[in-house]
Amino acid sequence: MPSSPTHSPLPEPSGPRRRSLLAAAAAAPVLASLTGAGAASAVNSAVDSPDGPRALPGGGDLGPNVIVFDPSTANIQGRLGEIFKQQESAQFGTGRYALLFKPGTYHGLNAQLGFYTSIAGLGLSPDDTTINGDVTVDAGWFDGNATQNFWRSAENLALVPVSGTNRWAVSQAAPFRRMHVRGGLNLAPDGYGWASGGYIADSRIDGTVGPYSQQQWYTRDSSVGGWLNAVWNMVFSGVEGAPAQSFPEPPYTTLQTTPVSREKPFLYLDGDEYRVFLPEKRTDARGVSWGNGTPRGTSLPLSNFYVARPGDSAATLNQALEQGLHLLLTPGIYHVDRTVEVKRAGTVVLGLGYATLIPDNGVTALRVADVDGVRLAGFLVDAGPVNSATLLEVGPEGASADHSANPTTVQDVFVRIGGAGPGKATTSLVVNSRHTIVDHTWVWRADHGDGVGWETNRADYGVVVNGDDVLITGLFVEHFNKYDVQWNGERGRTVFFQNEKAYDAPDQAAIQNGSVKGYAAYKVGDDVTEHEGWGMGSYCYYNVNPSIVQHHGFAAPTRSGVRFHGLLVVSLGGQGQYECVINDTGAPTSGTDTVPSKVVQYP
Repeated sequence: MPSSPTHSPLPEPSGPRRRSLLAAAAAAPVLASLTGAGAASAVNSAVDSPDGPRALPGGGDLGPNVIVFDPSTANIQGRLGEIFKQQESAQFGTGRYALLFKPGTYHGLNAQLGFYTSIAGLGLSPDDTTINGDVTVDAGWFDGNATQNFWRSAENLALVPVSGTNRWAVSQAAPFRRMHVRGGLNLAPDGYGWASGGYIADSRIDGTVGPYSQQQWYTRDSSVGGWLNAVWNMVFSGVEGAPAQSFPEPPYTTLQTTPVSREKPFLYLDGDEYRVFLPEKRTDARGVSWGNGTPRGTSLPLSNFYVARPGDSAATLNQALEQGLHLLLTPGIYHVDRTVEVKRAGTVVLGLGYATLIPDNGVTALRVADVDGVRLAGFLVDAGPVNSATLLEVGPEGASADHSANPTTVQDVFVRIGGAGPGKATTSLVVNSRHTIVDHTWVWRADHGDGVGWETNRADYGVVVNGDDVLITGLFVEHFNKYDVQWNGERGRTVFFQNEKAYDAPDQAAIQNGSVKGYAAYKVGDDVTEHEGWGMGSYCYYNVNPSIVQHHGFAAPTRSGVRFHGLLVVSLGGQGQYECVINDTGAPTSGTDTVPSKVVQYP
């Protein structure tokens, strides 16, 4: 495993980064209270049919890797410690866990989270489930380096940290959603080592957030008591208490509201019955969605979901969808030998504990039809060893229906090519449906682990957007062989983008794009007339061949309707260089000092 470059823990950027390194009709409106809205009785119980397979049941047990606690549970800390010991350094392991806490108050806990571990409260509001203690992510397993603290999450809890400040030292694919910290939040590891996160949404932090060594961060529709510093790129939209707009120095990009948002679906308890809450869409959102009592949205009984278990086939998942059931993917690995087809408007596919889909035989793992209101959330797609043309497809090619009133949302859905073993995919995520909202994704061609090499885990394109009116909030895409993001649709918008170009290019010729040196990290199609982006960074670390030159991080047609705010490129320790920031604009990087080159506005 290659060694990590160094990075200063101080607020000033002074060293390089980083890794070695059924259906909607069954939904009950919820506007003020769910009192008396008991879960519906089980539907779709199994019956024999002469015309086909037995009907699949809705609801059921959540399986052995969903661990549910209540305040009277004995030895909670011991169980938490046992899971953490197993998962702390299991970066490419197969263990998957969801730790769920019933409403109530818990005392003296420190829930340390390792890989593929999610912790969540089971109330309608974060304040329904209070932990007098901490939910901790640190980097002791990696000598104080937090740049590989991926694939873990915290959701729907109130914390009263023991020291007054909770530590959440994460990097990519580690969302902090719908949390209430009654104190401060420290985003750096013990010792203030390197960190490369991250994402907060729909959360209230009463005290100050200290990012310290975090190189970039995106916070959406939240409330903070203060924000301490910035290194390269800190972006806020709809955040009460956020720093004022000041890019390039300090590098804060601040939008007063988020154009459109709809919070991630979540599991909760209504009495003794599990339900899934579906928050409603907000326009020009600001602050948390749960601040004035019960959140607004709809609620589905668990009996409307097929509760999938690892080992279930794609045929079984598709049968459940065809029956009109939603999917709840319990923690584990799901091999699919055919595409999981989401065809019905309003379908929910919700993963727990980083449930992982692996396509066999080069199929597309999951495909969504051009329909309203599909919600994909909380799962990982891991490329298989046979090349897939695409891994995840939202809408068919040429999709044109208007979904502005009820868009499809893709939230905390992460994609990986290689790392856990050989994997290949020409394109990872394709968005064809109009008005789709992608809210926090990390699409990653692995730079370390197993099955890693320029051709071994070949993946030309990370995210391709063909649909019009698509919004992405919190876009992390790294290391693809060609364009990391290629945006062909009209009126696209991105709020926050973080990228690293592929580390492992063997030479200049391997990345040559016609007459251009290298493929841009973020390419807007030549025919696009309207596009806008805020708070966007691309880094290069060509450690195999440090002489490689990348012409620019961003490429876009130069016209008044295509606008960017707060762009930067960084050469990490002089391992490769950029000539420009966007098109032919922006100063080149140079030398071994990791100092960003910035463009405040383009054009």
